Amino acid sequence: MSYLDQPWSLKGLTLKNRIVMPPMCQYSVDALDGIPNDWHFVHYVSRSVGGAGLLIVEMTDVEPDGRITSKDLGLWSDEQIPAFKRIVDEVHKYGAKIGVQIAHAGRKAQDAAQPVGASGIPVQGIKNPPRALSTEEAREMVVKFKEATRRAVEAGFDVIELHGAHGYLIHQFHSPGINDRADEYGQDLSRFGVEVIQAVRSVMPNDMPLIFRISAVEYMDGGYDLEHSLRMAHSYKEAGVDVFHVSSGGEAPAGKRKPGNHPGYQVPFARAYRQELGVPVIAVGILENPYVAEAALANGDADLVAIGRGMLDDPYWAMHAIRAVARKVEPPVQYERGIYVR
Repeated sequence: MSYLDQPWSLKGLTLKNRIVMPPMCQYSVDALDGIPNDWHFVHYVSRSVGGAGLLIVEMTDVEPDGRITSKDLGLWSDEQIPAFKRIVDEVHKYGAKIGVQIAHAGRKAQDAAQPVGASGIPVQGIKNPPRALSTEEAREMVVKFKEATRRAVEAGFDVIELHGAHGYLIHQFHSPGINDRADEYGQDLSRFGVEVIQAVRSVMPNDMPLIFRISAVEYMDGGYDLEHSLRMAHSYKEAGVDVFHVSSGGEAPAGKRKPGNHPGYQVPFARAYRQELGVPVIAVGILENPYVAEAALANGDADLVAIGRGMLDDPYWAMHAIRAVARKVEPPVQYERGIYVR
């Protein structure tokens, strides 16, 4: 029995296999409006044709200055909905499900005139230091996450992912090394994330899963450890998270804890989350060798595997991997002459 090609269900979501294309910024918006264009359409639809079970659209931001760069996607306006719906509808034609990652870059917003964050602590490499959101502004930001999610639901997405990893805004609030606030959002480091989760759940269908991407550990000197992120995750699960997408780092330049980038190096974090929280997890991190991805599933380390750079290299990675592991393949009829079991 192989695992990569097995269906998987949670709530109202059923995937045809266990393969996920994770969010990967394309930096390809050709105006300042944050609207996806033909590049995004082809990029996502081609991976659906290529056999992935779930695609997650790249980091899509809740306000213009919440983007990493001005070439990133956004869902801060109802005018942006139709272009996303066009992608969703076409992806569905080829049997894949599709989600979107809702986010705010916080202090890592490179093109913002004045980045905002959980605190005024700057991050190396960003030209403009951030200013800390006021308590009232933090509450208003929660509403912006809620409204972006409402638009995503209207566009027809099957699942929502919140970006709480890689040093972006939610991560900044739950990081002891970045959040130096004295208000309620500093006294309880999980509070901002919990409020965002509760707000977005309020506009999501009850049977739609909510995914939360989290950095299991930080790599900056003095950064938090696995035990801290698991404490945050317990609060997030209680608030309404159904699945954790387990990554690591990204908050600042790595220090002494910098990991070796070897195949499967983040899988132990996924396993720890699965065991501790008792919820489904997505593993990520150099899993493009089909047998490494299969092992993560077969060993019970994860429920789903995310293949990022591997799918940038090969839009048909999912079909090729299933062919390699399961010795079977079901390509679109148009490609049957070229994609077959050898």
